[in-house]
Amino acid sequence: MNSSRRVTTAIAVLVLSVPAFAHVRSTPRESALGATETYTFRVPSERGLTTTAVVVDVPEGVTIVSVSAPEGAAHAETMLNGRIVHITWTIQIAAGAVANLEVVAKNPTRGESIIWKAHQKYSDGSVSDWVGAEGTPNPAPFTTLIAPDKK
Repeated sequence: MNSSRRVTTAIAVLVLSVPAFAHVRSTPRESALGATETYTFRVPSERGLTTTAVVVDVPEGVTIVSVSAPEGAAHAETMLNGRIVHITWTIQIAAGAVANLEVVAKNPTRGESIIWKAHQKYSDGSVSDWVGAEGTPNPAPFTTLIAPDKK
């Protein structure tokens, strides 16, 4: 195989591999136990479809302080027993584009991590459930919790 063909093949492999790395992520990746933190969910719209909504399940022990939506988007919260358990953003994220969705939350005082299960809805009615363990095809966004004096 000549050099230009190898380069073309390598580029094609990289381009075709990109969707495998596209998934909902949260930042920061690490936060202190009991801290109040601003979390950003980075949502890429993939599969050549427009994302129409994103639902994030709020884990037990996490208290939502506030939710914001980018211009042109809306958000709603589902409450159960006096606490927010789901946040739904209704948003149009064009195919190939990315949106950042933010919440301010108080972290639990115990535990090792926050697992933010996310559900991404597309214009064709399909859903990507980002709920798996890290390393799986559909990993959930997560935040590692550390002792307050270590951050």
